[in-house]
Amino acid sequence: MARHTILGKGPIGRTLATHLADAGHDVHVLSRSGPRPGAPARTQAASGGSIEHHRVDGTDADALTARTGGSVALYNCVNPAYHRWATDWPPVAAALLAAATRTDAVLVIAGNLYGYGAGHPHMRESDPLASRETKGRVRAQMWADALARHDAGALRTTEVRGSDYLGPGAEAHAHAGPRMLTPLLAGRVLRPIASADRPHTWTYLPDFAAALARAAELPDAWGRPWHVPSPEPQTYREVAERFAKAAGAPTPRISPAPLAAVRLLGLVNPMMREIAGVAYQFDQPFVTDDTASRRVLGLEPTGWDTIVTRTLAAHRAEHPAGQPVGARR
Repeated sequence: MARHTILGKGPIGRTLATHLADAGHDVHVLSRSGPRPGAPARTQAASGGSIEHHRVDGTDADALTARTGGSVALYNCVNPAYHRWATDWPPVAAALLAAATRTDAVLVIAGNLYGYGAGHPHMRESDPLASRETKGRVRAQMWADALARHDAGALRTTEVRGSDYLGPGAEAHAHAGPRMLTPLLAGRVLRPIASADRPHTWTYLPDFAAALARAAELPDAWGRPWHVPSPEPQTYREVAERFAKAAGAPTPRISPAPLAAVRLLGLVNPMMREIAGVAYQFDQPFVTDDTASRRVLGLEPTGWDTIVTRTLAAHRAEHPAGQPVGARR
C-alpha cells in the first residue's frame, strides 16, 4: 500500500482515484472545492485502500507540497475551461513542478493530443509537438518544462496522453458521453462537430486511469510520454451505431454542425471559438499509435463491446429515462 496524490477531481481524477483505492492505496484528492456537499471527506474501499478529499488551491506550491509529502506520485488531472487554458494552466503547472521537486513524488501528467496539432492523422509519441493553436501550445510547453526538470535531475516525470474519452463518469461535454447518449436514446438528431465519418481514437476512462497508475510505478516509463492503450479507431457514426444497437434504439440520425457555423458562433462565444480551433480532430483522421505503450506499460485496451455495455449501464443509472424512443422489442 502506498500514498498517491491527485490534483483535480474531474472524470479522469475521479476514475484514477477509484482505480488506485481499489488496488489498496491511500489516495488524497486535491481540488478547489474539496469534498462534494453532503459527501464524506474520506471513503474506504473494500480492498483496504481509501480516498480522502482536501480543499487546496492548485496554484499554491506550498499547499501542494504540504499535501503531497509522503506520496509516491503526484498526478496532474486538472482541466481548466477551454477558453482559460492560456491563463489558468501556467501557474498550476508551475506549482506542480515545485511540489514534485520538493517531495520527490513522481509527477504524472494526464495529457492529451492537442500538442501535435493539425496534420498528424496517425500520431506517435515521437512526433514533434508542433501545434499552432493556443491550447496545443500550452500543453506542449507544460510537457517541455516538466521534461527539462526531469533531464536536469530535479524530478521524475512522465506524461500519459489520451484521446477524447468515454465511459462511466464522462461529463456532459464529452463527445461520446451524455452529449451523444442523451439525444441518441431520446431519438433526437446527433450534432457532432465538422464530420461524423473520420477515423478517430477514443480513450476509455478506466484504461486512462490504468495507464496513469502504471506509468507512475514503472521507472522505464519516466522521462517520456505515452499514449493510453485504446481500442481500434472508430468514426463518430460507428460509435453512435454501437450504442444504438446495444440500447435497442433506432439507427442514429446524425447531422454534423458545419465548421463554418462553429467558427461563426466563436465570434461571440469564447468556448465555441476554442472548439473551432481544434475541430480538425473530427474534420480529419485523428488516430494514435499505442504500440510502444502497450509493450512498455504492459497494458491492453478494453474492447468495444465491454466499453459500450458498461458506459450505457452507467449512463442509464445516472440518467434514468425508461425505454429508448422507438426501441426495438
